[in-house]
Amino acid sequence: MSSYSTSPVTGTSSGSPVSPQFPESPKTLNLPGPQRIRDCSPSPMRHLMPSTLPTRRTRTFSATVRASEGPVYKGVCKSFSCSKGHGFITPEDGGADMFVHISDIEGEYVPVEGDEVTYKVCSIPPKHEKKQAVEVVITHLAPGTKHETWSGHIITS
Repeated sequence: MSSYSTSPVTGTSSGSPVSPQFPESPKTLNLPGPQRIRDCSPSPMRHLMPSTLPTRRTRTFSATVRASEGPVYKGVCKSFSCSKGHGFITPEDGGADMFVHISDIEGEYVPVEGDEVTYKVCSIPPKHEKKQAVEVVITHLAPGTKHETWSGHIITS
């Protein structure tokens, strides 16, 4: 058997059941205390640590100066993904592929596989054992490929 509330103003029945928690004012909410609130659907990303890769924005001034004073290297773009925000460069003189972040690419084109590039090198903290490419400039577009500008226009080279 359900109980129905009557409007205090009109005295008529509203036809809706009255909750025992809200006998007079169904518009107020009785929320649980902060100790009882839980994240019922945790995000898979909540346990990940923030990235330690130094982007142009987060790189220290001294690291930027050291990189800009260093030699210029040549290489070929191995891969690059705008959606991921990074890619890799194969050095001209051999060796391990160099990581490149989207914030370190100069110029108007998004690099694609086969583009010839020049770059400088910056070490990656915290141990400074790994290196990444900075101040990356595309010197020659790969022939026969479609290139996209940062604004979204597509050209064929």
